[in-house]
Amino acid sequence: MRVLGIDPAAAGATGYAIVETDGRACRVLHYGAARPPRAASPAARLEAVHRLVAGLLDEYSPGAVAVEAPFAALNVKSAMLLAEVRGVVLLAAAQGRVPVESYSPREIKASVAGSGQASKEQVQVMVRSQLRLAELPEPLDAADALAVALCHIHSYQAQMRMATALRQAAQGGADNANGSPRRSPAPTGAWRSASPHGRTYARNGNGRTRWR
Repeated sequence: MRVLGIDPAAAGATGYAIVETDGRACRVLHYGAARPPRAASPAARLEAVHRLVAGLLDEYSPGAVAVEAPFAALNVKSAMLLAEVRGVVLLAAAQGRVPVESYSPREIKASVAGSGQASKEQVQVMVRSQLRLAELPEPLDAADALAVALCHIHSYQAQMRMATALRQAAQGGADNANGSPRRSPAPTGAWRSASPHGRTYARNGNGRTRWR
């Protein structure tokens, strides 16, 4: 499984990362951050982001694109700028026929660092640990993109485990419905038998014997 993680930015650098997993371990193929020239027009900035994402999709052929969702506390202007950047990311993915999943900053931090309140530096450290990198991934925008990709991988693996558990539970119910043998219930501790002299006796749970 190969994932392209994107950390879109309203005005700064857009982080990107390619991470793949074999189901047991994850490894990084490529990561970085792209910052358009300051003199670029808004349209040129969006074109640069689109070109970046389209190029990564073409070069690495990921099976999914994971994008960080907008932060709810952004002001209106920043939220609109970020929505535009996300829009061109989604467009590039749609043109490449690659499915997209969005994750909130809190979800990403909780998945990678174990707490939705983790700082960017804490996420950076955990990303390095989980991906076994020789050094901290820089810049922070790139580290965030790696965290987005890891979050998607964790989410996908959790869904697969849940699906397997549900399938096994359903199979067990089907086996019972089809008349699979069941174990006989354990004795309750009371039984009755006959003596050689024709009298019957019973023993209850407290070990006492009664003759009849």
